[in-house]
Amino acid sequence: MRKFSLPAWVRPADISDLLKLSVPIAISRMSMMLMGITDAIVLGQYAPGQLPYILNSWLPMGVSIGFGMGLLLGTQVLTSELIGIGRKADTGRIFRRGLWASLGLGAVLTGLVFFGAEPLFHWIFVTIAPVSDVADKADPHIVASETAKVTRILSSGLLAFMVSQLCSFYLEALRRPLLVTVVMYLGVAINLVMDLALVGGFWGVAPMGAEGVAWATTGSRWALTLVMFIIVIVLTPAFRNSVAGPLHEGRRQFSVGIGTAISNVAEWGAFNMTYIIATWISLAANSVYGYSVQVMGLCFMFYLGIGSATSVRVAEAFGSGNRDAVRDAGRLGVAATIVMGIILALVLILFNGPISTIMVRSDAVLNGVVLAPAIASLLVIAAAMTIFDGLQATSSMALRAQEIIWTPSVLHVGSFVFVMIPACYWLGLVEGRGAQGMMEGGLIGVGTAGIVQTLFLELKAARLPNRRAA
Repeated sequence: MRKFSLPAWVRPADISDLLKLSVPIAISRMSMMLMGITDAIVLGQYAPGQLPYILNSWLPMGVSIGFGMGLLLGTQVLTSELIGIGRKADTGRIFRRGLWASLGLGAVLTGLVFFGAEPLFHWIFVTIAPVSDVADKADPHIVASETAKVTRILSSGLLAFMVSQLCSFYLEALRRPLLVTVVMYLGVAINLVMDLALVGGFWGVAPMGAEGVAWATTGSRWALTLVMFIIVIVLTPAFRNSVAGPLHEGRRQFSVGIGTAISNVAEWGAFNMTYIIATWISLAANSVYGYSVQVMGLCFMFYLGIGSATSVRVAEAFGSGNRDAVRDAGRLGVAATIVMGIILALVLILFNGPISTIMVRSDAVLNGVVLAPAIASLLVIAAAMTIFDGLQATSSMALRAQEIIWTPSVLHVGSFVFVMIPACYWLGLVEGRGAQGMMEGGLIGVGTAGIVQTLFLELKAARLPNRRAA
């Protein structure tokens, strides 16, 4: 008689394993977003009118970071596969190959962003900006110039980001996420201190506004990269001798990540392009919409933890040939994402007022718009968006851990580039719905991505053969 087996999402051992991995990863990934949130909050308290310069700078910066993170993800996937078959000592070659890639990638992207910032933003805000009769529309030349200054400062931290991200991926695959968490929060603390000094004018430093935020972010990135690299050298087999890998392993390592890189470029580029559209509407629309998306981005870090943990568990099962475990790990990740999404949505709805006043001081006004109440009203839409945002992240990461590369990328490009951007442009600018229309367009795009990615993951799971590894 066949022994009854509970589904993975109710088996205590599987749930415990997911939590053991996802909680530290989520806390660690949240630190990356906390740097941005800290920057936005400090600006919201001391120079709320300069937030658009930071948000707009993330069009080239977000695309660069997203592309780099995606390309380097193969280091985590291949390391997890080797761990799954008991070959931890051989993971050093995976890290070293990724290190060379991160150095080259960081150098190239730094040059492109640094020298391309000025012409890019002049083209966006001066040459092609649509005509608008909104009263608080800013001087496009000033917006272009100030955004380019901030972007050039941020670009000097790209090389550090690539190396630290590679170290994070490697340590997480080795199931050492707590180390990553500790170091990342050290970076958050450094960033906060520098923000208070360079933006708030603490300790006698002259306030620098958005440029101060950019220098704080860059300085903290270099500091945590140094610490992270030392930990990898001392505590892992990253630089110890390892046997040569199989033929084409290097090509597979980066082919696994290239799909994620393209997806990140589509998703992050699309989201950051919406900041540009909001600025075309008005600076007030950019600030209100931008702060709302920043809050949603913080929620996304919970999903990134679940998705990363799901990716590790799926990759380990895939590497060992356990198809049942692959299916179960993916479904457990989706179930956990839905539960987390409901919790976060309730928090955003019930505490939208206090959250908005944390983001920006309650009396902050930009061109006649009181920012805090306007942000609070948009957090209800953000509550719905965040559930679908989590689903698309977890499902796509579970697919790529099975070396399904291009389908998630195509779904991402379609959802974010061909659905979300046009929806935001039409509802926010053409229909004149402002920041609310931008959020509604975002909901349409993210909702599309979450539904199609999850459906494809389940379709793939249903087709997996019922076979267990010997």
